[in-house]
Amino acid sequence: MSEKLITIKDNDLNKILGSNNSKFNKIKRLFPHIKLISRGDKIKVVGSKEEIIHFESKFNLFIDHLNKYNSLTINQIERIIEGKENILNGDAKIIIHGKNGNLIKAKTLNQRKMVESIEKNDIVFAIGPAGTGKTYTSVALAVKYLKEKKVKRIILIRPAIEVGENLGFLPGDLKEKLDPYMQPIYDALFDMIPFTKLNDYIEDGTIQISPLAFMRGRTLDNAFVILDEGQNTTQHQMKMFLTRMGQSAKFIITGDLTQVDLPINKKSGLLHAKKILKDIKNISFINLDEKDIIRHKLVKQIINAYK
Repeated sequence: MSEKLITIKDNDLNKILGSNNSKFNKIKRLFPHIKLISRGDKIKVVGSKEEIIHFESKFNLFIDHLNKYNSLTINQIERIIEGKENILNGDAKIIIHGKNGNLIKAKTLNQRKMVESIEKNDIVFAIGPAGTGKTYTSVALAVKYLKEKKVKRIILIRPAIEVGENLGFLPGDLKEKLDPYMQPIYDALFDMIPFTKLNDYIEDGTIQISPLAFMRGRTLDNAFVILDEGQNTTQHQMKMFLTRMGQSAKFIITGDLTQVDLPINKKSGLLHAKKILKDIKNISFINLDEKDIIRHKLVKQIINAYK
């Protein structure tokens, strides 16, 4: 048996050990083949040399994650031990400063790829399961481009597949009809723009919300355009949308190819686009996966179970 002492910085102590040693007790359960003892600012590790080396490598990842995100939850600890937490090389990419000084960051490697890709390309497809931050990161990028005056407006689009793109029979004006389908985008916007300012942007057309069907005949220039739930477009709709692109525009299309809600006789425009556009310059495809899921740990397990 071997022993090793690991010293923790005072300001990291509670963040590593948790309230009433809650995180430390979880770590002990996750490493059943070694003995862990917490004494002051030190952790004593007792076990075989191999097990101690393995623990130390994971513990260093805990510290890396804490330094980069100022956060280390029990869920994140589990993901790091499983090797399923995307630790960025270098500091996490700050996209914008949100409300109340909150930093909106690309939290995983593939989210960072989205940030880097939109800087180099005019069209980016972000494809992956629920909870991977596709929509949230896209909205953050749109707000960033608006704040930096790289575009004059943000256009947010979703195919209203639930009502067959026919919103006419629903009560209320267009915004009221679309609100239920756009809620994930609103949630992101509320994190990034003060409520009054957001309302002003919507009122004066700086931020526009539209069903996909209303894009026909339009030219979208000087705009950051997000098509959310792109898997629910038909091939014709996807072509129609992509060919609306005008000068000085950026397009992000998000989607989850495991959640296609189209009629069985309709093929997904997102899947078709992935096949035929992958080799075109200035079009990029980012594939997110379960490593990028930042919701409850059960979401990842549920998604894997449905594969």
